[in-house]
Amino acid sequence: MQREIWTEEKLNNLLSNPSDALIEDIKKIKGDIMVLGAGGKMGPSLCLLAKNAIDKAGISKKVYAVSRGTDKISTELMQKNGIEVIACDLLDKEKLYALPEVENIIYMAGKKFGTDGNEWQTWGMNSVLPAFVADKFKNSNIVVFSSGNIYPIVPLHTGGCTESDKVMPNGEYAMSCLARERSFEYAANTYGTKVFIYRLNFAVDLRYGVIFDVANKILKGEPINLSTPCFNFIWQGSANEYAIRGLLYASNPVTVMNVTGPETVSIKKMALKLGEYLGKSPIFENECGNDAYLNDASKCMELFGYPSVSAQTLIRWQAEWLLDGGRTLDKPTHFEERKGSY
Repeated sequence: MQREIWTEEKLNNLLSNPSDALIEDIKKIKGDIMVLGAGGKMGPSLCLLAKNAIDKAGISKKVYAVSRGTDKISTELMQKNGIEVIACDLLDKEKLYALPEVENIIYMAGKKFGTDGNEWQTWGMNSVLPAFVADKFKNSNIVVFSSGNIYPIVPLHTGGCTESDKVMPNGEYAMSCLARERSFEYAANTYGTKVFIYRLNFAVDLRYGVIFDVANKILKGEPINLSTPCFNFIWQGSANEYAIRGLLYASNPVTVMNVTGPETVSIKKMALKLGEYLGKSPIFENECGNDAYLNDASKCMELFGYPSVSAQTLIRWQAEWLLDGGRTLDKPTHFEERKGSY
């Protein structure tokens, strides 16, 4: 198989190339789109993907990207591509309520790492702020990013939690994520807001993600913990596409959907494959466990189709990215965490 040669421009182009299905669905989404928390790991490429879909559909629709604007590279990339960037600290209520009224909201704002010792900040961002956002945009369709780790750790033989399984958040971060969902459910039940709750389990972008974390450990000669033996992940391009298309499925009562790849991937097998590509043998520690945070995304696959990039391809791409000196966002996933401590 021919080896890919990677540049940041190539990766950004892949992440922001809309599928035919997205182009058709963007025509059906009435009104403009605003992404709140657009400066994070997924936000810039999601905004670019939406804008490219709009352009290819030949329609007129604005994409607003709202964030604090601390990442200058992402801000410049979005501005250069015709996205209306608004610098705003969403926790400033005056600035939040001054944002333009927009028909479609994709809510990506949140805090995870650094929770321990600063729990009040995580709860403020993940549970207090959503209540204000839900009030401000009560008349909009809202896609709410949430987390697959609000479900319990389950035995491998179960195939992962489905949307109908009881949530059991472990730790303050996961509990605050559930509080975020409940804030938007409150809006749905009180104001009639249409909401799509998007429970994501590990997006992969090559500059960060679970595959990057494992590959990085191999290159540094650090041991890979096998206590959590498997995980799910999904190509970020597809994850972003599902979020945009999810605006069509925002509903009241709310729609809840697990978003991840169809495969349950063995960490050990993945590490061995990465080691082959990278030319360095992985080091392992601990025995393989029998359970993990796993989500069943069958409902997502049925509605939106399978991801455009397979798990095996992503593993190869990740190794190539690192061998080509690709940039890192320096945002580890802590995939091996089992006690909800972040």
